[in-house]
Amino acid sequence: MSNRNPKADFFFDKTGKWKPAFIKLRDISLNTGLAEDVKWGCPCYTYQGKNIFLMHGFRDYCALLFFKGALMKDPAKILVQQTENVQSARQIRFTDLQQIADLENVIRNYIFNAVKVEESGAKVAMKTTTAFEMPEEFIKKLETDAELKTAFQALTPGRQRAYLLYFSSAKQPVTRESRIEKYIPSILEGKGMND
Repeated sequence: MSNRNPKADFFFDKTGKWKPAFIKLRDISLNTGLAEDVKWGCPCYTYQGKNIFLMHGFRDYCALLFFKGALMKDPAKILVQQTENVQSARQIRFTDLQQIADLENVIRNYIFNAVKVEESGAKVAMKTTTAFEMPEEFIKKLETDAELKTAFQALTPGRQRAYLLYFSSAKQPVTRESRIEKYIPSILEGKGMND
């Protein structure tokens, strides 16, 4: 297992609910010949420097997240779109170690399929910013504040989408207005939500 990266050991050394599952998934992943790295605080498996999938855990499940999962074949019908706003990535979710053992060959086949997708050079057709819902409260702000409108339009498409998703996800108008007000200074400074 020469592609094992000691920088990732911290992730697998952690005690917790998913430790046995993560160790099994690491074994399967390393036996595919992919390189192991750490990105976003999670083990990430790469092919020729390109991200193929990462491993992560949540309260109710652990998962392999395939970066171009939307382009992958899914004969076992196990790829999950994490939320409706996730455009490219798809997960295979696991709730126990036995499930991973039962699906070991399937998991391996999905990994190889993800590599083929990457080798093909295929790209996921991403929605443009205009395809995202713009809350009425934000439209009114942009119509009445030219400086804000100019600053928002100058943001990268990814930053624009992040704001629109965050603003529109609030169910109550008062919450949407509060979120917009909170981030106006950041938008005016040309910053994204997490900058």
